[in-house]
Amino acid sequence: MNPFFLIFICLPTLEIYLLIKVGGHVGALNTVALIFLTAVIGIYFAKHQGIQTLKSGLVNLYRNKTPIYEIMSGASIAIAALFLIIPGFFTDFLGFLLLFPFTRKILFGLTLKKTKEDFKSQNKTIDGEIIDKKKDEL
Repeated sequence: MNPFFLIFICLPTLEIYLLIKVGGHVGALNTVALIFLTAVIGIYFAKHQGIQTLKSGLVNLYRNKTPIYEIMSGASIAIAALFLIIPGFFTDFLGFLLLFPFTRKILFGLTLKKTKEDFKSQNKTIDGEIIDKKKDEL
């Protein structure tokens, strides 16, 4: 399925459906208050996690190590902050999943495992040796 279809048609449809369902149970004003509350709490935690990730990355740079996990965490925290700013409960759920370090590690592990398997299946190297049959000419 086309990813643009999912992003521009299915995601807003799901968000509107969830807003209507939650609004029917808790009321319209409480639903709006929940949306603002999740955005404020999420941005606070995104800022906190971003600062921790930046500190951890600097420590790795001082130790002369490549901060690969910190770069991936920083990108996922930025995506999580974007999801938390977008009004809706499904995007807030995805944003909070990306904010917690243990869920990020699980997602990174699944992604990197799949990437390693794809790389191993594409690596078709043939080892060989070139033999020059000409004798040394003087």
